[in-house]
Amino acid sequence: MKPEASQENLPVSIAVNDPRITRVGRRLRRFRLDETPQFFNVLKGEMSLVGPRPEMISNVNRYKTERPDFVYREKMKAGITGYAQIEGRYNTTAEDKLMLDLMYIERFSLWNDVRLIFRTLTVFFKKVENEVFVETLN
Repeated sequence: MKPEASQENLPVSIAVNDPRITRVGRRLRRFRLDETPQFFNVLKGEMSLVGPRPEMISNVNRYKTERPDFVYREKMKAGITGYAQIEGRYNTTAEDKLMLDLMYIERFSLWNDVRLIFRTLTVFFKKVENEVFVETLN
């Protein structure tokens, strides 16, 4: 994203053709390479490979108010991938992501994590085309 992106008076969530994303950023996102820096967070122990995706703090506070069950997401370490990223990709509403994250928490197991990592690899190599980015709670 452009350095001044957080100061612009634009929606917080990323949208298709968002002017805050640079040309290089668009290419990285197209091939899902924009997430690779998060592997450093996994190596540092701050994140997990599989788990609920971290949310922006401003969204977390709003989501907790609108959906009290959102707090259950905080019981797991944030992850790079999960059901919401595999099943929903970038077309998922915040409410749908919450349902998928809660499903992951309920079904948590090492075997399930391994299975989700392999499923992620198949999604990872498909480029993102004409998808709508949605980040709102209904």
